[in-house]
Amino acid sequence: MSRTYQTVPKPATAEFVVQGSEFIGHIRPVDSVAAAEAFIDAVSEEYADATHNVPAYRVRTGDESDPDTQFLREYSSDDGEPSGSAGKPALNVLAQQDIENVAVVVTRYYGGTNLGVGGLVRAYSRSVKDAVEAAGVVTERPHERVSITVAYDDSGTVRGIIESEGYAFDADYQETVSFDVRVPLEEADAFRDRLRSATSGRADFE
Repeated sequence: MSRTYQTVPKPATAEFVVQGSEFIGHIRPVDSVAAAEAFIDAVSEEYADATHNVPAYRVRTGDESDPDTQFLREYSSDDGEPSGSAGKPALNVLAQQDIENVAVVVTRYYGGTNLGVGGLVRAYSRSVKDAVEAAGVVTERPHERVSITVAYDDSGTVRGIIESEGYAFDADYQETVSFDVRVPLEEADAFRDRLRSATSGRADFE
């Protein structure tokens, strides 16, 4: 069986005010470092008028089919807050809950009262905890993307198999039909074999 891990199933936000400073925690599931950084950039751009946008993420990288190549990439930044008062506490919440493939950004609008390092640690930690609670935590299995291209005549058969398995997918109908399917790692080989059999070997896999 493939390794399972804890993550959040959906994006969420949570906000509160401490001594006039507004904190907004943003969280979302991500499947790569690039996706995590894109999310951080998007939040920072949307809340460009904020005093701080503090990012953190934990993302499993490497080849999911080869556990020996995998490692956990962790990142955080204080974004101008005193050293160790913001990014590390945010990251620590994710680590303590053992959540992976997740990115957070805590937006702060300064309210005129200095909170001190201890107050900042508590506020940034709470912001991430509240965002995690708002999103929920689920146990996930590693997946891989299976890309299939078939002639139009075979597309109905392929789509029917994908839908019967309940896999998430995107379909692109052109002269040929392409499917991009998210399949649990341990089921991918059997899925490919089923499609080959159903299409008499006419399905092309990337």
